[in-house]
Amino acid sequence: MLKALSRTVCLSLLLVAQAQAASVVFLNPGYADETFWVSYSRFMQSAASALGMPLTIHYSEREPSLALSQAREVLEGPKRPDYLILVNEQYIAPEIIRLSRGSGVKLFLVNNGLTDDQAQMIDSNPDRYPPLLGTLIGNDEQAGYQTLTTLIEQLPADVLAQGVELLAFSGLKSTPVSQLREQGMRRALAEHPQVQLRQVVYGGWGRQRAYEQAQLLAERYPQTRLVWSANDEMAFGAMQAFEERGRRPGHEVLYSAVNSSPAALQARIDGRLSVLMGGHFSLGGWAMVLLHDDALGLPLDRDGQRAHQVPVLQLIDAERARRWLQRERKHDYGVDFKRFSAEGKAPNFRYPFLQGAIDY
Repeated sequence: MLKALSRTVCLSLLLVAQAQAASVVFLNPGYADETFWVSYSRFMQSAASALGMPLTIHYSEREPSLALSQAREVLEGPKRPDYLILVNEQYIAPEIIRLSRGSGVKLFLVNNGLTDDQAQMIDSNPDRYPPLLGTLIGNDEQAGYQTLTTLIEQLPADVLAQGVELLAFSGLKSTPVSQLREQGMRRALAEHPQVQLRQVVYGGWGRQRAYEQAQLLAERYPQTRLVWSANDEMAFGAMQAFEERGRRPGHEVLYSAVNSSPAALQARIDGRLSVLMGGHFSLGGWAMVLLHDDALGLPLDRDGQRAHQVPVLQLIDAERARRWLQRERKHDYGVDFKRFSAEGKAPNFRYPFLQGAIDY
């Protein structure tokens, strides 16, 4: 009996050591000072530290060519990680998947998944493209729909009945997340014929560019009542331009945004943002939980799926914004990442974050 117990203990220690030794590289597509992607990396690093996994993060500064160079260095270098996490920003994922062939590095995709055409091409050429370990993407189409729907609901019935004008600030045409949020916005728009979309512009996720665009649009469409934005930075840029013309946020113009940066959370508390959704910064952290379990030999496809759309984006009211701001001040966000792992759990355990059963 003692020998059996000893073997069990040794095996457990071995599995833990394997997980701790498993190294991860994340190719972060954003700028090194970009609020969303910095918070994204911070949440990932918190998960990595809690789970005992070395994590290296490279920022590609929104340059696809730099991301590809970084991927090539990681996949062809002498010290390859066990896992590479990447984002299909500007459609670069297939080339990185191709580069990974024969490298021994497992690839995991977050935030921007493969397009249908990309997935079909990869499935049709298994000799060129090794399979992905898994994919986690957010509920971006639903977020685009829900932000505009909720924004419209803020208007008094008599104002809406007279018809209102809408401006939309999307991200990048070549980014799946941006496309999905815009699709959701247009779905909501089709359900509200009283709302007239004056123009969609692509602010590239940036405050300054959106500000410059909004300066022209505020002059062109002075009766604008609603501004929908695919992220918070563009919302703030547009807000600045309209404020300079005397249009107060939350009064003459209502704004929606996606992201849970401290500035966005405070703007929601103050009423400058009328609608806010956030939480997708957590996807990288949940990916770390899955990679930790894979390193232990635990199955990730407990529900029969390797690709998941996770309902991480949630509506944030003022009360939730205050709660999230408090968590922002904690180095680990106050999250016990080990609790979300399948390690030591029953065979029927299901990852709670895949069902959206998380509130920060």
